[in-house]
Amino acid sequence: MSCLIDTHCHLDNEIYENDLEDVIKRAMENGIKKIIIPAADPKDLPKAIEIVNKYEHIYFAVGIHPDEVMNANLEGIRQYVHHPKCVAIGECGLDYYRLPPHEKREELKKIQKETFRHHIELAIEVNKPLIVHIREASFDAFEILKVYKVRGVLHCFNADEILLELSDRFYYGIGGVATFKNAKKIVEIMPRIPKNRIVLETDAPYLTPHPHRGERNEPMYIPLVVEKLSEILGLSAFDIGMLSTQNAFDLFGEI
Repeated sequence: MSCLIDTHCHLDNEIYENDLEDVIKRAMENGIKKIIIPAADPKDLPKAIEIVNKYEHIYFAVGIHPDEVMNANLEGIRQYVHHPKCVAIGECGLDYYRLPPHEKREELKKIQKETFRHHIELAIEVNKPLIVHIREASFDAFEILKVYKVRGVLHCFNADEILLELSDRFYYGIGGVATFKNAKKIVEIMPRIPKNRIVLETDAPYLTPHPHRGERNEPMYIPLVVEKLSEILGLSAFDIGMLSTQNAFDLFGEI
């Protein structure tokens, strides 16, 4: 595998502040030749841009994570969408996991949905793919996405069957979760994902693959995900690497 792509890695996270150079070097040594930094909080975008301006093989996306929609303005990220290394809009989407159980829950859902729609419309306007975050909100996300002619990736695909109905326009981000011992759901559904729709990701520093679970995640662990997908799909690691890399190029362009 000469060129793997980590399509979702938060290198702008402060946890890498003291050894970012080493993290990137280890990634390169393990065959990860390109990395995409998704925006989660707009206040971190200047750091992401600093990184992509320094490293030729690193790119970024602009967006607001659903957990951050109360604290950020989508219009504030417009200044970054035409940067030559901005390859996508996101991460954006719906996340009901942390919403309070009281009366404000529905109000917060409404705000998340409105912000998600604004991201989708921006992606269509600038002709860039979406990086979509969905947690405990698959039906609502599906109902929104099916209305728009937009393409993108379902980051950290949660194995909900309804989302497979989007495979004509969306790719499926597979990362360390597939290696977890309790990942029965994703293991079962993986063979049903079209092979030309699989892309690799880490979501580093989160979701570190087995056997390093509990440690800080890094792009260098992508080969562990490839190994697991090879086992699940009955394809060689080389073939998994080749198809996932081509899929990433098809989605994000010849980065």
